[in-house]
Amino acid sequence: HNQTTSTMMKSLALVGTLLASTGAFMAPSARRAPTQLFSEEAADETTAEYRGAQVISALTADVKTQFSLEDIAKVLPHRYPFLLVDKVVEYEMGKRAVGIKSVTLNEPHFTGHFPDRPIMPGVLQVEALAQLAGIICLQMEGAEPGAVFFFAGVDGVKWKKPVVPGDTLVMEVEIKKWNKRFGIATATGRAFVDGEMAVELDEMKFALAK
Repeated sequence: HNQTTSTMMKSLALVGTLLASTGAFMAPSARRAPTQLFSEEAADETTAEYRGAQVISALTADVKTQFSLEDIAKVLPHRYPFLLVDKVVEYEMGKRAVGIKSVTLNEPHFTGHFPDRPIMPGVLQVEALAQLAGIICLQMEGAEPGAVFFFAGVDGVKWKKPVVPGDTLVMEVEIKKWNKRFGIATATGRAFVDGEMAVELDEMKFALAK
């Protein structure tokens, strides 16, 4: 038994010596080469992708504000925390518009929807589209800026992806019908985040309060 143990110990010692010898014959730079090479490639990729704040900010340089938040407040009756259009960047009177909603964690509904995974409620996305349509309709014949209007119905709503804090919701609505006598409007709407569809609806109706 003692002889067997002694033989095993000598064998392990020999293996250790061989491994140490192998490492000793390798140049230090050669042993570190794989890690060093990976670090250089990662650094090159990071440098190539990094564009800086000015370049990224300039991506929207051609997008001009048509209605600021202050302008919108003169048209819509909504106020914080339920004013869901931050600005209008394209506008055709009586027809259609493109509006922006910047989604931020500071909005109160994110406290409960949901605490561990904040997501903008789908109904608020539809409400934001309705408010954008309201900016158009409240400046048409038969309506007055600041008037209250009610949702009368919505059909064909489809949500495509979650909208979360940090997203910029780019919305578009088009007025299909406007009855100036009764103050009833029909519109379509859709919204995008980073070029991808987030929500769309076939039709929404709303009416001016009498």
